[in-house]
Order: sequence, then structure tokens, then C-alpha cells
Amino acid sequence: MTINPGWFGAGGVCAAAGLFAWGVVAHGSQLFGPTLRRLKDTSCMAITFDDGPNPAVTPGVLELLERNNATATFFLIGQRVRAFPGLAREIVERGHGIGNHTETHPSLTFLTPGRIVEELDRCHEAIVSATGKSPRWMRPPFGYRSPLLDGIVRRRGGAGVAMWNVAAKDWRTRSPEPVIQRLRRARGGDIVLLHDGDHRVLEGKRGHVVTALEYCLPRWRDAGIQFVNLDEAQLKTQAG
Repeated sequence: MTINPGWFGAGGVCAAAGLFAWGVVAHGSQLFGPTLRRLKDTSCMAITFDDGPNPAVTPGVLELLERNNATATFFLIGQRVRAFPGLAREIVERGHGIGNHTETHPSLTFLTPGRIVEELDRCHEAIVSATGKSPRWMRPPFGYRSPLLDGIVRRRGGAGVAMWNVAAKDWRTRSPEPVIQRLRRARGGDIVLLHDGDHRVLEGKRGHVVTALEYCLPRWRDAGIQFVNLDEAQLKTQAG
């Protein structure tokens, strides 16, 4: 049997492509730099929301969090902040953390360094203008990273890239039941991914997220879990 040396080259290319794809899309991957995936303090949970602010859903989320004495982190899209600056400001005034989720919610994987910086800078400017507060954490849209992202975030002075280890996958359904089933897996130390907005439309329908949280928040609280935003979690780690 004759072995074609080209097969080895093709196999290597496929393996490299597979590794690259895993590094891009796997939320637990550290291939392109360290990301925050879990909390060190297992008595705490970090609830996070992406793609807002959204006047159709965010106010209800804020009221629900307040009733349960919970803080969260909202990763905001710059365009949404420009559309609803008062709602972005209310998030901060209620004591929640905010993060940079880019200006237009693109996949960052194959963007040039200049375009990535522009996306982050414009979102940063929108958030500071609306709230007076600079976001420290950023989360890439879809969770898709670029090999360049970690270095860009850190050169800008950010705390880093924040991912998650429990996803409600609330974008797949408008029914609260599947979301509740996924959230029931969350425990202390987890970073939970939810959405109060929809990057595709200005006022996305996410009422099922509120319903799922109404079920889960009191149960987590009764289990002794404390709720922290990511800035608070970092301070607790530094103090410890």
C-alpha cells in the first residue's frame, strides 16, 4: 500500500482547523487567552444578561432582581444603549454591573484588530455617556472569540473576557419550561447566561426569561446562594 504524504498534510490542516473552531466557539476554551468562566466563591452565583437594554423586558427583570435582593451583570449592546440611555442608567442606579457586548453584536472571529477595537470603543462610549460608568468586563457576541480579543481587551484596561458555565439557551424557545430545566442545574460558583434583549430586534420578546427567573430566584436564595455582579465577585476574590 502506498501512503500519500499529502494525506498527512491534509490531516494536519483539518486538525488545526478543528482546534481553531473549538477555540472560537467553545465557551470553556482558554485557547485564545484566559476567560472568566466560574466564580471562586461557591457560596455565590453571578447571573448575567446579554443583548439589552430592552424596554420590553429589562424593567421587569430589574424589579424581579430587587424583590429577591439580587444583583446581576448586564452585557449591553452599544446601539441599544444609544436607543434607551435612561434604561441603561437605571441598571447602574439599581446597583447592577454592566459589561461591554460590542456596538453592533457582530461575530468577532475574523474581524480585523481595528474593527474589534472600534466595536468595543463605540460600545464603551455609549455606556459611559448614558451611565457615567466604565464597563470593566466584556463578553463577545455569541461567545465567539478571536485570537486577538484577549490582548485587545487587556490593552484597553479591561478586567478581561467574561464567559459562563451555565447557559439557559433562552434564545431557542419562548417557553419558560425548558429555560427552567436548564437553570435548575445552576449551583453556587456558577456564572449563568440569560438574555433580556435580542440582538436581531430592538424590543425582543424575552418574557419567558422573566417567568423562569420568577421560579428559580427564590429557590436559589432559599438554598443559601448569594447573588453578585462580576465586579463584586472580583472584589471578593481580591479581598480573599
